[in-house]
Amino acid sequence: MKAIFVTGGKQYLVSENDEVFVEKLDVKEKDEVTFDEVLMVDGEVGTPTVAGAKVVCEVVKNGKAKKIKVFTYKNKTTTSRRTKGHRQPYTKLVVKKIVK
Repeated sequence: MKAIFVTGGKQYLVSENDEVFVEKLDVKEKDEVTFDEVLMVDGEVGTPTVAGAKVVCEVVKNGKAKKIKVFTYKNKTTTSRRTKGHRQPYTKLVVKKIVK
């Protein structure tokens, strides 16, 4: 059974026992999170959501992704260089069950 749910302004296609990295949620490890905003369950598309559908997930960990470097450079009369780093926070979830 597959489902599409929304969290953090993004849509995720999952099935049971999948691991998903989503935008950071304010939850602790080993807590259960239930997503009620489900757009599709097993081929049934909602308008805009499927009534009564839920995706139940367990939080594995909260963390930060690998660092990426952002480099900006402007070359005209005044030379400007700037290097920044960014680590995106995430929450790793495991889908336990999909309720239709």
